[in-house]
Amino acid sequence: MNLADIKSRLAGLEGRTYWRSLEELADTPEFREYVGREFPAQASEFTDPAGRREFLKLMGASLALAGVSACTRQPEERIVPYVRQPEEVIPGRPLFYATSMPQGGFASALLAENHMGRPTKLEGNPDHPASKGGTDLFGQAAVLGLYDPDRSRTILNRGEVKTWSTFLTSLQALVAAQRGIKGAGLRLLTEPISSPSLTAQIKELLSGMPEARWHQWDAVYGTHQGGAPTAHAIYKLDKADVVVSLDADFLGFGPGCVRYAKDFSSRRRMDAPADEVNRLYVAEPVPTVTGSTADHRLSIKSRDVHALGAALAAAVGANAAGHSMTTLSAEATKWATAVGADLAAHKGRSVVVAGDRQPAAVHATARAINDALGNTNTTVLYTAPITTSPADGVASLTELVADMNAGKVDVLLILGNTNPVFTAPADLKFADALGKVTNRVHLGLYNDETGELCHWHIPEAHFLEAWGDVRAFDGTVSLIQPLIAPLYDGRTALEVVSAMNGTPGVSSMEFVKDFWT
Repeated sequence: MNLADIKSRLAGLEGRTYWRSLEELADTPEFREYVGREFPAQASEFTDPAGRREFLKLMGASLALAGVSACTRQPEERIVPYVRQPEEVIPGRPLFYATSMPQGGFASALLAENHMGRPTKLEGNPDHPASKGGTDLFGQAAVLGLYDPDRSRTILNRGEVKTWSTFLTSLQALVAAQRGIKGAGLRLLTEPISSPSLTAQIKELLSGMPEARWHQWDAVYGTHQGGAPTAHAIYKLDKADVVVSLDADFLGFGPGCVRYAKDFSSRRRMDAPADEVNRLYVAEPVPTVTGSTADHRLSIKSRDVHALGAALAAAVGANAAGHSMTTLSAEATKWATAVGADLAAHKGRSVVVAGDRQPAAVHATARAINDALGNTNTTVLYTAPITTSPADGVASLTELVADMNAGKVDVLLILGNTNPVFTAPADLKFADALGKVTNRVHLGLYNDETGELCHWHIPEAHFLEAWGDVRAFDGTVSLIQPLIAPLYDGRTALEVVSAMNGTPGVSSMEFVKDFWT
């Protein structure tokens, strides 16, 4: 159409008229044919509700005739919860079991709530001296790890799924080869351990292979500085009128924090007019739970804590040999003088606590102050280390890396959630050294960075799935009691080490029971 044709057609129209294109305005035979193909006849049936209903009826009848109605009717089944229900199990009413959670080599005493065979909540065990019914955030969250969907579920050998019997066959062949050379190429890497039964199995293994070595590493609990600890301090804060913390977060972190928090808070209550509220002095480089509770807090650099401890020792007449020559600020000197006077006025009723992050010299200074004030055996007890074979974690891991780089390690077993590939100091280059080990075995809850670099990965049983034993911070032996069957057929370090000792078929429960019997 030309412009004259369009004008003539528009002139004959009355009212408002709309068109979607010039082709529709032209209304040519070609356009009508196109519209017929685009919008076929009776297309409205597909959008009309009545038409859709008729279509579904016909299709349903067709499916029925095609064989849906010919399926055999299944017999009725009545579901019964128990053939013989246990007397103590009542739906909706929980049962409670005492158990322990190993953490950093120490026991956290727990009372587990169990519904129909499944643990649902963890609280502190009121009858255990290490908790007195309290628990920390790790104990509260531990039940979530049991049901974590990211947990390892299968035994892997170079990425392929294998069976437990296949792993045992391979492991026994490696152990047999190492026994011929007295274990010269065998290394064990674990987190700190206080389990008496597991310790007995490891010592049995090392006695048969005297040249094997046992290393320990934990990025949080096992990084003692200045050598392995020679003593373990147990504090009686309910008997202390004055408490001094040298970079020690004893109320918020550590194996004894739950009990310490209860004992410390008991002296903050005034039930009688004669009661005296205790005082807390804290010197620390970063804010902590203990620092937030302090009556007097001193912000100090970590490198100056030793010098501050030496100043306190001088104020109370204690001998702090080998103290740092760092010069304290005027504020820190004034603080040390005032705190030292308060300590001297409360001999036998005060205590100085050194933090785990501080070197051995600071712990020695704190002990010298407690000895000079008569606090030892009153407000603080010094015992042998609770963990078996205590070690300086960094020094132990450094020695292992040196052996791996030198080609001295043929078999390396990494037991527990230590994950050194991720947590080891970067300058050690643990992953590079691990690649030089001929046979690498990893046991853990997760196939983490360390497990991915090992030839064998074995899923570890959660502590709520296995039997075991562990010591609390005060030395109390605590049993680990399972509350549920292993969800993913996990194994324990006790089962792996016992298999190396030639007893692969004995369960963890039998080992723990026989050991204590």
